[in-house]
Amino acid sequence: MSWLSSSQGVVLTAYHPSGKDQAVAGSHGQAGEEATASRRYGQYTMNQEITKVSEKPPFDRSSSQDSLDELSMEDYWTEIQNIRKSNENRQEDQEVVVVKEPDEGELEEEWLKEAGLSNLFGEAAGDPQESMVFLSTLTRTQAAAVQKRVETVSQTLRKKNKQYQVPDVRDIFAQQRESKEKEAPDGTESQSVGTDENKDQAKDGQASSLVVGEKDLIPLVPEEAPASETDINLEVSFAEQAVNQKESAKEKTLRSKGDDALLPSFRLPKDKTGTTRIGDLAPQDMKKVCHLALIELTALYDVLGIELKQQKAVKIKTKDSGLFCVPLTVLLEQDQKKVPGTRIPLIFQKLISRIEEGGLETEGLLRIPGAAVRIKNLCQELEAKFYEGTFNWESVKQHDATSLLKLFIRELPQPLLSVEYLKAFQAVQNLPTKKQQLQALNLLVILLPDANRDTLKALLEFLQRVVDNKEKNKMTVMNVAMVMAPNLFMYHTLGLKSSEQREFGMAAGIAHIMHLLIKYQKLLWTIPKFIVNQVRKQNTENHRKDKKAMKKLLKKMAYDREKYEKQDKSANDADVPQGVIRVQAPHLSKVSMAIQLTEELKASDVLARFLSQESGVAQTLKNGEVFLYEIGGNIGERCLDEDTYMKDLYQLNPNAEWVIKSKPS
Repeated sequence: MSWLSSSQGVVLTAYHPSGKDQAVAGSHGQAGEEATASRRYGQYTMNQEITKVSEKPPFDRSSSQDSLDELSMEDYWTEIQNIRKSNENRQEDQEVVVVKEPDEGELEEEWLKEAGLSNLFGEAAGDPQESMVFLSTLTRTQAAAVQKRVETVSQTLRKKNKQYQVPDVRDIFAQQRESKEKEAPDGTESQSVGTDENKDQAKDGQASSLVVGEKDLIPLVPEEAPASETDINLEVSFAEQAVNQKESAKEKTLRSKGDDALLPSFRLPKDKTGTTRIGDLAPQDMKKVCHLALIELTALYDVLGIELKQQKAVKIKTKDSGLFCVPLTVLLEQDQKKVPGTRIPLIFQKLISRIEEGGLETEGLLRIPGAAVRIKNLCQELEAKFYEGTFNWESVKQHDATSLLKLFIRELPQPLLSVEYLKAFQAVQNLPTKKQQLQALNLLVILLPDANRDTLKALLEFLQRVVDNKEKNKMTVMNVAMVMAPNLFMYHTLGLKSSEQREFGMAAGIAHIMHLLIKYQKLLWTIPKFIVNQVRKQNTENHRKDKKAMKKLLKKMAYDREKYEKQDKSANDADVPQGVIRVQAPHLSKVSMAIQLTEELKASDVLARFLSQESGVAQTLKNGEVFLYEIGGNIGERCLDEDTYMKDLYQLNPNAEWVIKSKPS
């Protein structure tokens, strides 16, 4: 008997929007005689109230649909009808969940927790030192976003007559300034983590009340800032850019007008210190990135007048094994027992593989559905035989495989774009410019849980491969976006009853978002430099405080402080002359090498020097199996891209160690 045959329900945390108390229940169709009542699962409760569309809604342009006419929406409405037919064959029992209306300030309190600022209220509010370093690195708009939420929570707690006090953010920043003014400059502690070029910069993009040291790691608008409308500036806070654009009115508003297929060719300007992508940072630094991304996203939406609220938590019951209607985390847990280290559900990978085996040139791929009854039977057979390895994939037609892939996405208990941020993804269509829409999507991708983000990446890469064959399969990026948007968005529509006109507006908007996700996916998996620099600043300040505490401890223990400082200094210098770095490669035959820094030396050059001395390792470099890492100093760990200029990075982080190793799976 397969280990999957026994199944018990598990409870997980999901979310539901604030609103009146309501009972959430429903089914996916009315075909009772085909219902599989033996299978119980907790379908996510946002998708129960969908307005029935017997015909396409009347057409009326709005700012989010200027590029989409009735003809271009044909694929979208056809997909909606195909989904409904499929659902009629998959009626399931569901759990009924009563949703409680959140208390005033509850959403803001949850926001502060997810932003890593939970110690600004509650029992820890009396000692906000842990958050002072974090707050000191925030931009003006980020600080305003935090302050707004803290004040809401503070007012709520006072109304409830809580015994503890919520400090004002301005008071915390004041404490930060005072603590910095009292600290005397110390050669070791005030070690520069950047170049002298930023020393005297003073731009509007940074809050005047934030004191983060003379050599500020968070760059303001540089003199040679990207000027082209097609460039995405990752060096300056997106929210600060939005403020500057509103005040100066220099940048033209790029609303979704004209042919949506003719989106600008946005690109990332080259950064000499290297581009940081999701997956390049150590977990402890990635956690800080997520905190900052949430604050930055909120600040951006605040500046542009867009409401951003996360959903209220409820508990729903879901399956703890199987393939369909199973949470991604549960799927990966069972998959990793079969294939250790896998980050994308095996069934998801196999469905994509099966589609590609049939050839991506097939006309109407993704648009033409498989037979609903056959899909139902295939689902049942997959559930029984997939993990046993006895399922006959040769019997799966290509269009059936595409229908199964879309069904898998729709039937996730929580949406692939996550419960917490689905509304924020939908709200992207309301941002005034395409550049700001991309900036918001970039932050939202960073905020997704790892399992959701990895699966979304695999999906978007597959969709791009489909688009690459558009000349033969007749599926342009807009066609693919139209077909896939309902599967990612519409069947998790937060239970909102809407008019046909509103549904049409949402359809146009989410199709546009889907288009952006496909077209700019490489850009969206980049961590903005200004956020990485904020993480560096946090790490630097934390190291300073730790060193100061250590010195006090050593002094109390009667150690020779001068001896300690000499040892600390020698550990950093390590007999390496100025302008030279020592690179370690513990897994290669040449385990260490001193390398002279030059203006043109790149990370790829360093790798090449090591690998040229290895026998038969040329293929290793080609496959990208080893990478150069920046470790320590003002960063935990960072995998460098091959175009990183080493001298520029050394100046940014002179205390780092440099190690060649493989990237963890």
